[in-house]
Amino acid sequence: MRKRSSGQTADMEVRPNPGGAAGKARILAVDDDERNLMAIREVLDGTGEVVCAKSGEEALRFLLKEEFAVILLDILMPGIDGYETAAMIRQREQSKRTPIIFLTAINKEDGHMLRGYDVGAVDFVFKPFDPVMLRSKVSVFVELHEKTLEIQHKAAQEQILLQQSLNAQSEKLEAERALRKSMERQEAILNSLAVCFHARSVEPPFTPYYVSKGAERLTGFPRQRLTSEPDFGLERVHPDDRAHLVLALQKTRHLGSYACEFRWLCADGEYRVFFDQGVIFENFEGDKPAILGTMLDVTEQRALEEKLLQSQRLDAIGKLTGGLAHDFNNLLAAILSGLGLIERRANLDAATRDILDMTRRSATQGAELVMRMLAFSRRQNLKPVALRFATLRDTMMGLIAPVLGGLIRFEWLVDDSIWPARVDPGHLELALMNLVFNARDAMPSGGTITIRADNRTAGSSSQDLARGDYVVIGVEDTGSGIPAEIVAKVIEPFFTTKPVGKGTGLGLSTVYGFTRQSGGTLKISSEVGRGTLMEIWLPRGIDEADTRQEPAQNASVPELYAADGLPSILLIDDSSVLRDLTAQSLQQHGFAVTVAAGGAEALAMIEREPEKFDVIVTDFAMPLVTGTDVIRFARTLRSRWPAVIITGYAHASSLAERPSDVALLTKPFREQDLIDCIMRAAHPISTPEAAQ
Repeated sequence: MRKRSSGQTADMEVRPNPGGAAGKARILAVDDDERNLMAIREVLDGTGEVVCAKSGEEALRFLLKEEFAVILLDILMPGIDGYETAAMIRQREQSKRTPIIFLTAINKEDGHMLRGYDVGAVDFVFKPFDPVMLRSKVSVFVELHEKTLEIQHKAAQEQILLQQSLNAQSEKLEAERALRKSMERQEAILNSLAVCFHARSVEPPFTPYYVSKGAERLTGFPRQRLTSEPDFGLERVHPDDRAHLVLALQKTRHLGSYACEFRWLCADGEYRVFFDQGVIFENFEGDKPAILGTMLDVTEQRALEEKLLQSQRLDAIGKLTGGLAHDFNNLLAAILSGLGLIERRANLDAATRDILDMTRRSATQGAELVMRMLAFSRRQNLKPVALRFATLRDTMMGLIAPVLGGLIRFEWLVDDSIWPARVDPGHLELALMNLVFNARDAMPSGGTITIRADNRTAGSSSQDLARGDYVVIGVEDTGSGIPAEIVAKVIEPFFTTKPVGKGTGLGLSTVYGFTRQSGGTLKISSEVGRGTLMEIWLPRGIDEADTRQEPAQNASVPELYAADGLPSILLIDDSSVLRDLTAQSLQQHGFAVTVAAGGAEALAMIEREPEKFDVIVTDFAMPLVTGTDVIRFARTLRSRWPAVIITGYAHASSLAERPSDVALLTKPFREQDLIDCIMRAAHPISTPEAAQ
């Protein structure tokens, strides 16, 4: 019993239940005399549950498994005696504080008692013992044990309650921390939005009680400014929008909600467009009603919508113009052809010839008007090349200087350091002339017009310009300037500030359409009384010499082709008037002309008599079978059959599908231009480029 294995030690560490089966305190009685144990059991009946052990070894075995309120231990026992047993009891952590009462019949001397107290006894009972005294002494220790257990139980309960309280407090703190973090995240999200949350009075001037931090991002003002100054919010609403906003807020009390859009003057001095909407809330503070709402900055959205509407308008006008251009040019071509026939067939006096010339000039101006309409709708046919602006100086000086008058000074400040631009030279010249004439009209009392150029780079893409290098040519004047409220409108088609009859409103719109179709844009900056700067942005071209070629002087038909004779012509056009007038015009010049009223009829003629026609002259846009279809079919019968396409209008992508060696002539055309195209198609002139 003095030495235990590790396994037994592990069993000893199991804490026993201190109460008995009935919950009473246990009393361990150790005596080798069965009679003494029986007497102890009888005396202590009702005081506690008496557990009997007949030896020290048996007592120690009980102590390994159970806990006792008091131990009654006989001193003289076989094996290990009471002193040794007590010493071993005191060595165990579980039982070292259990009260031990020695039972003895002979050891009454002081030495024996001192030894007993030394090994851990708290009292002695001498045999034969007095039952009352034994019961009284044991009861004291039993009650003390029960009180100790009660205190421990209460302490354990208090510890549990304390732990529960600490856990609850910790959970509360954690919940508060999570709520605080959630509120911080919500606040951060709300602050990141371009939206202002607000609560305002239901009565004029509708002073805000509260505004979120989003107000600072929208307006540039601290939010305290909006809540501390009653009239501050309404005073900065655009005067034209203020009454509309006030009316919407006043109706909220009856309708329950409102939605309104208005312009507001921000801290940077610019008006921004705000969309404000909200609902009525009756119990904002007690019984005090308020309007709760949100306000968004929709400036960019409205600007994009306006650009989209403008683009849609231009597209609609472009489609309308494209549809009209074909028929209108057919009419103009018929008029010009008819005028030519009249001029050749009739003997006209001077007055009649003047009338004829004015009529021809009016028809030509009509054709130019169609071209300008196609320009602003971005549907004209462009032929861009790499062009250096410096090469335009002589041309522009020759065209512009004579029409400016003596009061206007013209300056050309473009040098060879400017990059080449990819642009159609002829249309660029027309665009510059448009801008110069506008500048001239803005300076009735004289001034200076300056044309200068710069190399610019767009570092990022925008709505008007893609990222890349651009050449910017600006036309600057010192005239009256353009009011800020109409700067954005001056590029709209048919918008003009000139008196009725003094302008068509197509000048700037055609320039803008030309620049956009060329891959650039037109930028306008102006100050009333100081002048205007119009900047044409064009994409940078490949650094090469100007590829423009001066048009060859048209030689007369007899000089170029008389020796070879005149080719026979198949003329195809679905316009009967233009077809007949064109045929008569060609016949007067000696051509043999066969006419077809459409592509299907022409295909039948070609298939039936392919050798009859030297040159095919066909309209491009015809029902069912186009001019390109006719030429392709004809060339299945005769390779590289000479052909000319004439068109009132067709989209550039459609025209690009024609064979590369087929000339294109735009209606209305000059009679001589048609004849030259026919003769060059019938007798192509070899060039060094062609030989290569």
